[in-house]
Amino acid sequence: MSGWPLIKFLPQQTNLRFVALAPVLCAISAILCAASLYLTLVPFQPPCGGLNCGVDFRGGTVLELDSDNHIDLARARDVLGAMDIGDVQVQAFGDVRSAMIRFETPPAADAAAAVDNVKTRLANEFGGVRFPRTEVVGPKVSGELLGKGVAALLCGIGLMLLYIWFRFGLTFGLAAVLALAHDVLLTFGLFAITQMEFTLTAVGSILTIIGYSINDKIVVLDRVRENMRKFKKVPLREIIDLSVNETLSRTIITGITGVMALVVMAIFGGDALFAFSVAMIFGIVVGTYSSIYVAAPSILLLSGKRGEKLASEEPAPQKAG
Repeated sequence: MSGWPLIKFLPQQTNLRFVALAPVLCAISAILCAASLYLTLVPFQPPCGGLNCGVDFRGGTVLELDSDNHIDLARARDVLGAMDIGDVQVQAFGDVRSAMIRFETPPAADAAAAVDNVKTRLANEFGGVRFPRTEVVGPKVSGELLGKGVAALLCGIGLMLLYIWFRFGLTFGLAAVLALAHDVLLTFGLFAITQMEFTLTAVGSILTIIGYSINDKIVVLDRVRENMRKFKKVPLREIIDLSVNETLSRTIITGITGVMALVVMAIFGGDALFAFSVAMIFGIVVGTYSSIYVAAPSILLLSGKRGEKLASEEPAPQKAG
C-alpha cells in the first residue's frame, strides 16, 4: 500500500471535533428519518404504502422460458414492456437459452388471456420457445412474502442488538441499533423518493447494508471502549472524538472500496442488479456517516450524567507476561 502514490495524500492523523457537530447533524438525521418513514408508509394502502412494490409483493405471473436459441434478455424486456402489462422482470435462468419472466397480471377475468398473449408474443419474437412452468402469485402469497421480508429486517436488527449488548454492553448496543435504524429508514426513503422497484432483492440489499454497517460500527465502538480503558480520566466526548479520528481512515477507505465495486455493478449489471447496487452504494455512504455522527455520539447521549463515569467503570486491561 505504501508504494501507491495516492495513499500519501491521506493524512496520517486527524484531530477533527466530531462531537461538536453531532447535535446539529443528529437533528437533521432525525428529520430525514421521519420524512423517510412518512414517504414509505403514506398512502396507507396495501401492500407497500408509498413504495413501488414489484411483482414479488403485488402478485403477478411467473413464466419459465426455454428456447432453442440464445435469449436476448434486453430484447425480451423491450418486447414485454411494449405490451402495457405493468411491471416486467426478465432474468437469466440457467444457461443463455433460459429465462425467468415476471409480470403483473390484470384482474382475474383477464389473467388467462394476458398470459396467453405474452406467450404468443414471445413465441413469435424468438421462435422455438417452450414454457415448462407457469405460476400465478396471488395477493395472499405476496402479502406473506412482504411480511417475511419485514420480519427478516427486524430480526436482523434485533440479533445485532443482542450481539453488541453481549459484546460491549447495553449502552453500546442501543447506540449501534439507533444507527442501524437510521440507515434502514433512509434506505427505505431512497426507494420511496426514487420509486425504484421494491422487491425481495431490495430486501436483500437492506439486509446486506445492515451487515456492512454493523461491521463498521463495531470497529468504532471497539476503539471507543479501548480508549475508555486507556484514558480513564478523560471526558467521554474527547474519547469519542479521539476514537473516531483513529478509525477514520479505515472507515473511509473501506467505504470507497465498496462503492467502487458497486458502481461497476450498477453500470454493467443491467436492470436486474441496478436497484440493488444503487441501494448498496447509498447504504454504504449513509452507514459510514452514521458510524461517525450517530453511533458514536449516541453513546454520550445514552450515558446521560453517567457519561463521565463510564471510563472509570471499564476494567483495566490485563498486562501480558
